[in-house]
Amino acid sequence: MTRAQSLQDKLNTLPKKPGCYLFKEKNNKIIYIGKAKILRNRVRSYFQGSRVEGPKIERLKARITDFETIVTDSETEALILEMNLIKEYKPRYNINLKDDKSYPYIRVTKERFPRIFPTRTIIRDGSRYFGPYTDVRSMRNLLKSVKRIFPVRSCNYDLTQAVVAKKKYKLCLDYYIKKCDGPCEGLVGEEEYNSMVERIVNFINGKNNQVVQELQERMWKLSDARRYEEAARVREQVQSIQDFQYKQKVVTNENLDRDIIAVAVEDDDACGVVFKVRDGKILGRQHFFLKGVSEESFEHVVTSFLKQFYLKSNFVPEEIMLPAEVDDAEEIRQWLAEKKESSVKLVNPKKGQKAKLVKMVQKNARHLLDELKLEKLKAKETVAHSVKALQRDLRLREPPLRIECFDISNIQGTDAVAAMVTFVNGRPKKSDYRKFKIKVKETPDDFAMMAEAVERRYSGSLASQLASPDLILVDGGKGQLSAALQVLNKLKKTEQPIAALAKRLDEVFLPGAPEAQNIPRTSSGLKLLQQIRDEAHRFAVTYHRTLRKKRTIQSELDAVAGVGPNRRTVLVKYFGSVKNVKEATVDELAAVEGIPTAVAERIWKHFHFVKKAV
Repeated sequence: MTRAQSLQDKLNTLPKKPGCYLFKEKNNKIIYIGKAKILRNRVRSYFQGSRVEGPKIERLKARITDFETIVTDSETEALILEMNLIKEYKPRYNINLKDDKSYPYIRVTKERFPRIFPTRTIIRDGSRYFGPYTDVRSMRNLLKSVKRIFPVRSCNYDLTQAVVAKKKYKLCLDYYIKKCDGPCEGLVGEEEYNSMVERIVNFINGKNNQVVQELQERMWKLSDARRYEEAARVREQVQSIQDFQYKQKVVTNENLDRDIIAVAVEDDDACGVVFKVRDGKILGRQHFFLKGVSEESFEHVVTSFLKQFYLKSNFVPEEIMLPAEVDDAEEIRQWLAEKKESSVKLVNPKKGQKAKLVKMVQKNARHLLDELKLEKLKAKETVAHSVKALQRDLRLREPPLRIECFDISNIQGTDAVAAMVTFVNGRPKKSDYRKFKIKVKETPDDFAMMAEAVERRYSGSLASQLASPDLILVDGGKGQLSAALQVLNKLKKTEQPIAALAKRLDEVFLPGAPEAQNIPRTSSGLKLLQQIRDEAHRFAVTYHRTLRKKRTIQSELDAVAGVGPNRRTVLVKYFGSVKNVKEATVDELAAVEGIPTAVAERIWKHFHFVKKAV
């Protein structure tokens, strides 16, 4: 059966139900995801030769070799599924919000006494996350205000009921300077503390008037109960929040939560901006860049941004002001209302004060997009000389602005690790460095280790977290290069430029070339490769030594009678490192849950007497 016949058979059996469709190209890669009210009608329309489409859709249709469908119970379910699938697969022909994993969030932990702090890693443990914050400075200022106004704990103790009852932890300086109410010793109840956390959440969401009202009611109750000192502290909180409010710009007299959205589009780039207005004041601004917008209508770009933004957002306002009418307005409104658990308005103002507000946000979007285009232009014009030289030496079609280099470090296969360093325009980008604990068999097989590291980088979550490199460099010779090439072929990345740099003579090997490349020793391109290789080697060796040292010391813990894997894990987690375990006193060791005093004494003696005797 030919591929065309197979597609036709699938088209004939399509259901007349709502759902999502996923178009694939020849390597089974998903290139477009869409939703439909009736799957049969929508999907078949792509394969009707008489239908006139734009150039982008025509290019998409030419690449489709297969498709699959997912049936849902309603159009709203199809909408939500479509957004989640686009977020996961980031298809080439969909409009995609650029990855925001580098932006921080504010995390409110799920604990008896929650902690509040910034993070760039989302852990699905029931914690609540607010953000992402594209303006890191404003997020830090917000957290500073939270810490100044509310006595939320800053320690990382696990305050279980048993731990608090035993008073294993002592009051710290924060308690004595009125920055914490002392939950570690049970000086504040769980219910009262969590009520404060809910007020903090409202404060983060900009519901300052509501927080002030709650605090004023609490202040009068404390005053009536003649708890004047506590009432005075609450009054200070109220005053601090009101001072914070005065610094915010008032844009409307309406006591309404709303988001004002605008989008600027140019070529294949777009910038979406959201101004958050709470209680009539501008709480802050978030912006995101989009790609894949060429040949799309302005309304469709606005719709895509609207859906992807609120898929991530934890808060939905009562009203959302938009610069255009959106597609699927009723389904989106229904989805947002379900998420908010109350009605939501989508407004496209044409005149008056609201239209002026949208225009103001539109100017911000245009300004941010212009900055992005300028940065791209500067990057093209200021390619480092060594990068240009490397492009010439390796005969690459494009300058290798982003280079990722892999190195392996181990001793006879033990504590084997791989390291990847990233250089952008000839300079290290340490935020994109990555370390890997090698999982393959415990033998000194550098080729298998290199293959594992390369595969883990370019598949799974890391493939979407980091940008694709212009050049991959592996530390080694033909063997390492061959191992990496096999992985890239397996992942269908046959066009990816790759090279290997051997340590012995600094020879450069390329795929398909039997001999090393004839690159002058004085070439700045070769010197750049050497610099990157040496940095990868340093990074790998440092990680290897850290693991080896940790394993050696942990094996010493195992030698202590009464300390097994579970207690060893508890100790390291509690103190943060094995070094801190060695330096802890008997009392500090005994304070750890699950560590009896007798065991604590044996641990202390092992590190303080046995070692000295040796």
